[in-house]
Amino acid sequence: MYPKEYVEYLVQFHCTRDYFECHEILEEYWKGKGNKHPLWEGLIQLAVGFYHYRRNNWNGAIKMICNCEAIFKKERHLIPTLGLNDEKFFNILEQAKKKIEQKIPYESIELPIKDLKLLNTVKNICIQNQLTWNRKSDLTNQYLIHKHKLRDRSEVIEARNHAKRKKKRVEENK
Repeated sequence: MYPKEYVEYLVQFHCTRDYFECHEILEEYWKGKGNKHPLWEGLIQLAVGFYHYRRNNWNGAIKMICNCEAIFKKERHLIPTLGLNDEKFFNILEQAKKKIEQKIPYESIELPIKDLKLLNTVKNICIQNQLTWNRKSDLTNQYLIHKHKLRDRSEVIEARNHAKRKKKRVEENK
């Protein structure tokens, strides 16, 4: 019923609190399968917003949360298709914006999953992977907090260099 990438996003969001990975999972789904639905973009921005929030990047956090909110307001009628409670979801966004604006330190949240089958599926995946459901974010884990700076980017860099070389060869052959 739900894309496996969305289920994995929920696992990462609630069990590992790896918001960077949430972003990666859904962005790949959103781009790779041509599924350009705004809801996926909104969830990506939500994860990025919480990634920034946890790092005290107040400007980045508020921008992403506001972008997320704008998308979901336009698509409010579709929020239940994600198994979420729309009213509680908007309350969470409002609370997050207020805390960010007041520079109140990050706290982990739980998305309001109202589809009990989805909730049980996500919780079972957490158990199978020996993860704790709705675990608080480990604020001492520097890799988790600064993943965009600390991850291995050798494949990305090589792919970019390959594309540059290919482009240069095309231009030289004109």
